[in-house]
This record gives sequence, structure tokens and C-alpha cells, in this order.
Amino acid sequence: MKTLSTILAASLFAAFSATAMADDSVVQDGYVFEKNQLLPTGVRAEVGTTGYGGALLWTANPYVGLALGYNGGDISWSDDLSVDGVKYDVDMDNKLAYLNAEIRPWGASNNMWAQGLYMAAGVGYLDSEYGLKSQAGSGIIEIDDQPTNFTSVNGKVSYDNDIAPYVGLGFAPKFNKNWGVFGEVGAYYTGNPKATLTGLSTNPADQLLLADHERNIEQDDEYEWLPVGKVGVSFHW
Repeated sequence: MKTLSTILAASLFAAFSATAMADDSVVQDGYVFEKNQLLPTGVRAEVGTTGYGGALLWTANPYVGLALGYNGGDISWSDDLSVDGVKYDVDMDNKLAYLNAEIRPWGASNNMWAQGLYMAAGVGYLDSEYGLKSQAGSGIIEIDDQPTNFTSVNGKVSYDNDIAPYVGLGFAPKFNKNWGVFGEVGAYYTGNPKATLTGLSTNPADQLLLADHERNIEQDDEYEWLPVGKVGVSFHW
């Protein structure tokens, strides 16, 4: 909660800073700064790979916006992760708070589609944990093409990097003054995860192989990035 409070405080400071920095260009373009610009100008609901949730939106000017949001919830699917030839079912417990700046290069364009394009950059506070479960079905589990006595391997993957930088690309057209839709893809740089795996076997060689398997998950560059894809609807007042 302390970290979430820090992010909330940072969002208000960032909103004020972004508005103040843009003030000169805003005045030149015919816009006038108002104190109520420090209040949220909209909300959105979203769902995607990091769970479901929503965000508060601020619009400093047509080119700069801020989004402070939260995604959470459990998402599961089969055979989502494969390492050393072992396939795992993944049970995702997502907890993600984020603060992004959204830059719209063509924000003042009269073209609705050009207005909707934006680049996102920010930070997220991740408290996510992925449960792993592998079943051999008939036969035994092979790790890196080596047979073992394991009939199942269970465990979890979690990220030690709580604060992660984010970059993304989005499209958020408004169909009228109030309503719009959006889609966004991007990635958080999370660093290597921490893996903990267990399997029932009395063979010491199996346990050594499982320990190597854990290290392969933790050291694989593939898992340094957490991909993001989400869609939703927005309301502006």
C-alpha cells in the first residue's frame, strides 16, 4: 500500500509538471491553463494480458496525457509456458498498478484516426505471481531431453523487480465528445523472474536436473520482458 500511495502522489506531481511544462505551447496554440486540469478528465475500463481493471485519465493538452491505472485478476490457459521441453499450465495472479505518460504526436489533428495514435511510457508496480503445473499424462517428464522419474512438476514464478519501466504503442479514437475505445500493446522490463519448482522423486540426479531447470527459467532473456496487450472503452467529461 505504501508503494501504491507513492505512485498516486507521483501521478499528481507528474500531472502538474506535465501541465506546467506544456503551458507555453498551450498558450501559443490558443489554450489557457485552468486549475481543474489537475483533476481527472476521464476514465476507462480495460482487459488484457495483465488482467482486468481501469484507469483515471488526465489531459494536459492535445499532445500530452496521463493514465493512472490498476489491472488484476486470475487468468489461466493451457501449455502457455515451455522451458527445456517441459510444458506448463500457467495460473496467473496479476496485480499491477501503473502510471503512464501518453504522447500524441498528431493530437491537434482534425483527423480522428490520427488523433487517436499515441506512444506510452511509464512505470508499473508489479506484484504478480504465476503458478506452474506440468503433468506427464502417460509416461514421465523429460527435462532438456533427459528422462526423469517425475510424473508432475509444480511451482511458481514471481518477479523480484517490483518497479518496472514500460513502453507501448496505442490507438484510442473518440467517437463523440464523451465515448471512445482503445487498444494498446507494449512491454514491461521486469528483469529475470524467481522460479521455485518441486517434483516428487527419490533420485538425486532428478533433483539436480530440476535445480538446473529452475536456473534456466530465471536466466533466460525471454522472461526479462512482460508483454502487454489490452483493449477497452473510455469515457471523457
